Amino acid sequence: MDMVYPTLDLEKKLWKKGFKIVVGIDEAGRGPLAGPVVAGCVCVTSKDQVVEIVRDSKKMTERQRNEAFDLIIQKSQGYGVGIVDAKRIDKVGIRQAVLEAMTKAVEETEKMLKQRAEYIIADGGIMLIDGYKMESINKGDLNHYSIAAGSVLAKVTRDRIMNQYANQFPKYGFEKHVGYGTKLHMDMIKKYGACEIHRMSFAPFNSKPID
Repeated sequence: MDMVYPTLDLEKKLWKKGFKIVVGIDEAGRGPLAGPVVAGCVCVTSKDQVVEIVRDSKKMTERQRNEAFDLIIQKSQGYGVGIVDAKRIDKVGIRQAVLEAMTKAVEETEKMLKQRAEYIIADGGIMLIDGYKMESINKGDLNHYSIAAGSVLAKVTRDRIMNQYANQFPKYGFEKHVGYGTKLHMDMIKKYGACEIHRMSFAPFNSKPID
């Protein structure tokens, strides 16, 4: 099967329509039982700013993602990351937490650009951010460069946070599963109970299904 690389086709269409500051956003960590949800936002304004190795972060190796992360930061017109921790997720729910992480990521990008985003493109299933022209696109991180680059920033940032937590809470093996509900993680929860970065609003900590 041929490897799919994202393109700037959508961004170019939007540029032609007059939207010069187009940003792409994606999140990492919607489903885990522990740790934050993280959003990444990237703005490019020309083909010269594209990092060729970028694609949907789930289809890249850890080494490729780390390499791409550094290049995205070097080459992009602007970028930002938004982080919402487990306690906030428990308070407002995962959908609202994702929206807050996305909003923070866009705001950080705007600070770097010193201007407001004119159009937001996001991976599918994401709530719209009030006050912006925005579209949510199915398989956006697979096909559209800005979203794919945002997915890399989000994934690498979250993995690095979870590796720090692995040192802080070594019993749970966070460096292996980054908080997802693997057999190892579930076994450690049964053995040791929850720690302060677990999402207590998620199963198995409560009786409700995971959102």
